[in-house]
Amino acid sequence: AEIVERYQGRRDRFIQGLNQIEGLSCRIPEGAFYAFVNTSNLEIPSAILAERLLQEAGVACVSGTDFGQNGEGYVRFSYATSSDQLQSAVERIADFVDKLPN
Repeated sequence: AEIVERYQGRRDRFIQGLNQIEGLSCRIPEGAFYAFVNTSNLEIPSAILAERLLQEAGVACVSGTDFGQNGEGYVRFSYATSSDQLQSAVERIADFVDKLPN
């Protein structure tokens, strides 16, 4: 129960942080350790976004298209890591998004 509570707290803080970034939206996942984030407002193809997040922000994610055609406009992050790493990831993602041309 303690471990579940700890991961739920990490999940909730991570999702809250992502949802505060303009152009991203994510529902609270109900299982596993993954957040499937809607990135369609950024108007960058998912595969390109995933590659740029890795190269430019140092944050790994998977393109939603890796899960099928309907995954375009989404990326998937794992939140099975420390709270500090998740907070750092949110900050780096926010920095990356802030630098995108409008």
